[in-house]
Amino acid sequence: MRNLCLILLLAAAPLAAEKKVIAPPEFAKGAPYSPGMLVDGTLYVAGQIGQDLKTRQIPTDFEAEVKTTLANIGLVLKAAGMDFKDVVSVHVYLTDIELFQRMNAVYTTFFPEPRPARTTVGVTKLAAPAARIEITVTARK
Repeated sequence: MRNLCLILLLAAAPLAAEKKVIAPPEFAKGAPYSPGMLVDGTLYVAGQIGQDLKTRQIPTDFEAEVKTTLANIGLVLKAAGMDFKDVVSVHVYLTDIELFQRMNAVYTTFFPEPRPARTTVGVTKLAAPAARIEITVTARK
C-alpha cells in the first residue's frame, strides 16, 4: 500500500517544464537574454527591433524597420521549426502611436488569417534610442 501511495504521488507531481534556448546563428552571441525560449511546445520570442543583424543599423524608413523587425522574429520562429502561422499572440510597442496604420500595413503581410491576438501600445522610449518599434511574439505548433 505504501508503494502504491508513493507511485500515485509521483505520478501526480508536475513534471519540470523542458526549456530550450532558441538562438539562430544570425544573432550575436553573448546577449543578456535568449532570442527565443521553447517551453513545452510554446515559443516565447524576446522583443525584437528593426536592427540589421549584421550592420547593427536601424533603417531610417519606418516600413523597412517594421519589415526588419518581423524578419528577425521570423529567424527565431524558423530556428524553432515554426513560422508566422504558428504565432498566437503579439505585443507591439511603438514610440509614436501615429505610426500605427503604417505598422499595420506591413504587419498584415507577414501574418496569415486567422491573425494572432495582438496588443499595440505607445511608449516613450525603447532600449535602442533609434528604434521606433519593438515586437514580441508567442507561438505554438
